[in-house]
Amino acid sequence: MSVNAMLKGQEEERNRIAKDLHDGLGGMLSGVKMSFTNMKENLIMSAENVGVFEQSISQLDSTISELRKIAHNLMPEALVKFGLNDAIKDFCTSIMSATHINIIYESMGEVRTLDNTANTYIYRIIQELINNAVKHAKPTQILVQLTTTTNKIMLTVEDNGQGLDSNKLAASKGIGITNIKHRVNYFKGNIDFDNNTPHGTVINIELNV
Repeated sequence: MSVNAMLKGQEEERNRIAKDLHDGLGGMLSGVKMSFTNMKENLIMSAENVGVFEQSISQLDSTISELRKIAHNLMPEALVKFGLNDAIKDFCTSIMSATHINIIYESMGEVRTLDNTANTYIYRIIQELINNAVKHAKPTQILVQLTTTTNKIMLTVEDNGQGLDSNKLAASKGIGITNIKHRVNYFKGNIDFDNNTPHGTVINIELNV
């Protein structure tokens, strides 16, 4: 119960921070950009100063974009608006754009409507597994599969990277792996780390949902 309360508390805090970043700070920065843009029309500047001014606005644009990415990762808008499959596709696309790693997402099995907790936890598991593969395995391709049956959800994340020690993964006390284990336990599921492939690592998860 305490673990479940902790995970739900984390999601509530993510939601709060994402909203504050996107609507609060993001809105303020957009307002600053608009003020600078309007100011430019009323200023007489040298060619050199115009270049500096344009560069500053460009940096502000990049800051706003990065802020929205952070807010999106904290609480994906697609998950709230369109559901789990679209949110996972959106996340995979954003990782591909940022890293140029080819990520293949496949959804199979029955069409089911899950509750918000299940959708969020499954999304977080996949998000963490992909982030771990990108960070530690250095792959060129990641395969993500989500298979739905009447009472189970099966997840597979397979990369072609340098391979990670499955025993170390299973025993890891890192925050990312620990949170994955807690979420798997929430659904009374199991997780299998397999690095016996020629290259890379395969992680299989079965959830009783």
